[in-house]
Amino acid sequence: MSADPKSVFDQRGYEVRFGWGPNGLRRLAPLVDAVVIIDVLSFSTSVDIALGRDITVFPYRWHNGTEHEFAESVHAEVADPSGTGISLRPASLVNAPKGMRLVLPSPNGSALTFGARDAGADRALVGCLRNAEAVARSLDDCDTVAVIAAGERWNGTTGPLRPALEDLLGAGRIIRSLGRSSVSPEARITSIAADIDDAELRAMVRECGSGREKRFRRREDDIDLAVDLDVSSLVPTLVGQELRNGLA
Repeated sequence: MSADPKSVFDQRGYEVRFGWGPNGLRRLAPLVDAVVIIDVLSFSTSVDIALGRDITVFPYRWHNGTEHEFAESVHAEVADPSGTGISLRPASLVNAPKGMRLVLPSPNGSALTFGARDAGADRALVGCLRNAEAVARSLDDCDTVAVIAAGERWNGTTGPLRPALEDLLGAGRIIRSLGRSSVSPEARITSIAADIDDAELRAMVRECGSGREKRFRRREDDIDLAVDLDVSSLVPTLVGQELRNGLA
């Protein structure tokens, strides 16, 4: 074992690894062939729906005043932060104009994807419950994979990380679908948590804190889209500044 005590958190020696949020990404990304970002409610689900409509998605940090300048530089529109127009909400993208170019900021999944290269990722994908099997199959050529659950934030966009059950379940579905025997304890327990039947998984997403928050805001349609399990063959992959279908 390395003399560096921090190396014990690298999950070295395992093909499949798991971490939470920005710190997990920074710790694991430089050590693996690919990272998968999971943000089930809502970024990852929105990306899957957007790519299904041939929308070019640009991940970005949360709305901080620089997103419009960035959007202008890539000739794109910025998602509506209020959620009333085309926004981070999956339901807002179901009928969005095909072929549009969209900057999709969020403080969790999008920020992680935007920063994946700087964190040391050679290959960055975005996964959710809709495309878990497709994403896993696309990683057959990778010896090592880190699955990163974005989580949410306490007290708005800048608070400390809140581990989110829906992201744990999404990560677990992908880890289970990878079918590897060399899985770190952190990744293994995540896959065990997701080893439940589809009906129970859907119920858990609806009843967990994030699901209840969506329902409180009358956004059940976002949940319905997020728990539509393995309906997508899309593999959102970061290419330069944008997300494209890696299987195209």
